[in-house]
Amino acid sequence: MAKHWGWVAVGVLCVGFWAACSDKNTAGKPVTSSTPTVTKPSATTTAVKPWYDDYDPAHFATDVRRYAKQAGINPQLLMAILYAESYKPHDPKFERQWAEVDSDPAFGIANMHKAAFDDTKRGRDFAKRKWEELPDNPALAIEAAAWHLHDLAKRLPAKRAGLYTKDELLALGYNAGGGNMRIFARGRKAGPQAQSYLDRIHKYWADSAEALQN
Repeated sequence: MAKHWGWVAVGVLCVGFWAACSDKNTAGKPVTSSTPTVTKPSATTTAVKPWYDDYDPAHFATDVRRYAKQAGINPQLLMAILYAESYKPHDPKFERQWAEVDSDPAFGIANMHKAAFDDTKRGRDFAKRKWEELPDNPALAIEAAAWHLHDLAKRLPAKRAGLYTKDELLALGYNAGGGNMRIFARGRKAGPQAQSYLDRIHKYWADSAEALQN
């Protein structure tokens, strides 16, 4: 769930997190000899970057399709939420340090708060998992977000005003809570903060569809 950050504080926390790393390869000198020699090629090790180093929600398209199908929600909506929540660095170390200064932190690539995660996991396959695992486990974060959207959908009133589509209401519910979502469903216009979140969903809607084709 998106929250506005004090980016000055974020800047302080980020110092030291994003140092660029490069591997230097050394070449061996040729051997001069009257006897022919066979030089074995030197082994090179390619460092694998952690998933959060160059984060792109499209990398998790398979998980998005899988869990959206299980939860019965629109995968494009779930992907758009991941894009909308990508404003925050998702380095697990960063998230845990930020939690030390935020009274109500959100964890994982879907920025889920503890109360929402604990409510969502009840009776589910991931019921024994902990909210504290989300920073290290993108698949778990996606699964929890998908089922949270499923639960929000069940809370929508049968009769809606028509101001917003179902997916728009679920996005608003993800950001502003189920109670506010129901109010919006009955015809009240979203406030500036909720509307800003919905605007981000619209911004990433086409990108989300493209990402799911991969």
